[in-house]
Amino acid sequence: MRVALLTTYTASRKEPLVAVMDRVHQGFLDAGLQPFIHFNFADGGVVSFSSVDRVLKRHPELERFVTEASPAPQLKIPGARRLSNGPLSRGANEAIPYETLQAIAAGVPRSFPFHHLAIHFYSAEFGELMVMGAPAPLLAAGAMVMGVIAPEMMAGVLISDNWWVNARQRSLTACRFTEVELGAKKLPEPTGPLATVLAACGKARKTIQAPLPGTLGPGPLPSVRLPTGAAVPSAKPEVLAAVKAVSVKYRDSMAEIIARAGLPHDLPGNAEMSELAKGVNSGPKKPALERVFKPMGYSVSGGTGSAMGSFHLRRRTAANSTLELSLDTGTWFPAVMAMFFVYGLGFKATLILPPTQKTVVGCQYPIGDAEQWQKIVENLGAVVAELERTFVPEIEAVAGGSPEWYQPES
Repeated sequence: MRVALLTTYTASRKEPLVAVMDRVHQGFLDAGLQPFIHFNFADGGVVSFSSVDRVLKRHPELERFVTEASPAPQLKIPGARRLSNGPLSRGANEAIPYETLQAIAAGVPRSFPFHHLAIHFYSAEFGELMVMGAPAPLLAAGAMVMGVIAPEMMAGVLISDNWWVNARQRSLTACRFTEVELGAKKLPEPTGPLATVLAACGKARKTIQAPLPGTLGPGPLPSVRLPTGAAVPSAKPEVLAAVKAVSVKYRDSMAEIIARAGLPHDLPGNAEMSELAKGVNSGPKKPALERVFKPMGYSVSGGTGSAMGSFHLRRRTAANSTLELSLDTGTWFPAVMAMFFVYGLGFKATLILPPTQKTVVGCQYPIGDAEQWQKIVENLGAVVAELERTFVPEIEAVAGGSPEWYQPES
């Protein structure tokens, strides 16, 4: 089976962008590889000056790479003015001297505060290149699934550096393709030149697995959304359809599920809880999650101290499905949104879980103080236990087991 592996590496803003780029480039050279480098340097939608113009003033020979073409006209997404050797540029798939890329990257963000930039290194050792005009079968498949391909799903190494309201956002990812037998216990480790390049990327933080179908026919393809948010063609489209039918049935009967779960606490509705939650703080959220969910076999990751953020609670079943309770505990104010996932080969089942019968499914629920947070967590524990008794076995009955090597995220 063909599997795409997307690995995210530590990317500190303390390291200059040009230093990150040079480190990755040197990794390819040390491996004996000459990568092709695609680039995209984009202005924002509303700017008082143009970083593109600033670059052209110093490097007028790059004029042929300027484009404003929309990357997704079918989605009516306008194109920002940018320098790119992507497929929509007059300089599509043309290389420029590495020294020129160095000069541009060295000017980010002071001289060239691009709203968005991406620098992508590719060599055949990574597998199929999914976009940017390369002759790869997954290009058409991805376009049918999403209309556009998530950049991080391109084979190779991708560096991005984007403007955001509080600070620039840096990322470093590598996507490679490998073959694995369904009966294998582990995925094969990278070797040779590929291992050398990946080592140059630094410390790996997580890896996403994306199993792919054996053949890619014409027309729209059933897709599975990865933990990153990107969608890929399902490795088992017939299973995906059956899983979706089960998920819809349970979404439509959530009130009955909550009633069967026997929630230990009769929590108020959103309006009443909003009043009770004013001016109070729940403190650290992780201890309550560990008290309730660790005895149920879940690992708990995410969150720091009393800060708002996200938590991911996971465990595997005997059939190698991965169960995940994902909690968003607020960005601007303390409120919880709970989502329950069942991941398996070729599918992902999703349910939104209310912490009380009196709230509207899909709405954030105010958290309140530490005692209230404990009650919310205990209620969610009861709902998850009910889903493990009913929903999960029904999903696995229609989907079958997954290979031992399969993990959606590790």
